[in-house]
Amino acid sequence: MKTLAVSNIKGGVGKTTTAVNLAFLAAQEGRRTVLWDLDPQGGSSYILRAEPDERASARRLVSGKLELEALVAPSAYERLEIIAADFSFRNFDVHLDAHKHRARRLLKMSRPLRERCDLLVLDCPPGASLLTENVLWAADAILVPTIPAPLSLRMIEQLFAFVQREGWTDLRVMPFFSMVDRRRLLHEQLVTEARSRWPGLLRTEIPYWSDIERMTLRRAPLPAVAPRSEAAQRLAELWQEVAERL
Repeated sequence: MKTLAVSNIKGGVGKTTTAVNLAFLAAQEGRRTVLWDLDPQGGSSYILRAEPDERASARRLVSGKLELEALVAPSAYERLEIIAADFSFRNFDVHLDAHKHRARRLLKMSRPLRERCDLLVLDCPPGASLLTENVLWAADAILVPTIPAPLSLRMIEQLFAFVQREGWTDLRVMPFFSMVDRRRLLHEQLVTEARSRWPGLLRTEIPYWSDIERMTLRRAPLPAVAPRSEAAQRLAELWQEVAERL
């Protein structure tokens, strides 16, 4: 099982739509995929029409009294399952902090899924927290949607520095530009500068397109409802690039 985290300290960068679309594309390609919605706002759960499980509890998951696999539910799409968000997930940090090896609890929680799926996608809440550190320990790769803005580029710099400081040489950090508007001079300038500074940035850029915004109205992955659209094709290119690095 590979674990792909979709994460960014900032909110509103296209994180949830990226997680849903790439999880769908992985499943469509033949991978048994589980999407875990870690964000208590439940954006991925909403799009995939997944209802919260009444047994869900951040406290019980962290303590080991509830197995993560018990919360896995089918989606409307073949080979794609989901662990729906629960409002108790807002307290993950509190419960993680109370345990030994507190930075590795998420890794331990996800281990029972190894026989169940080929790919675990983590849709992470915004912010930097103990849960974020857990995600970095658990993930094989972290996909970072990044809008072309100075503070977003500063965040990439901080993330690379943190990963290097922790010595996580086996963690693949994969920033890519999302919500790009090449008509804006600042976007053009910042993307060019960033690619010069970090040649390892993913090549695929996701433009600021209304088709992707409308996903929350359609409540479905874009490649499922508009597979021939330009936006769906661009998302497929992003998934192929991620899959190669995984």
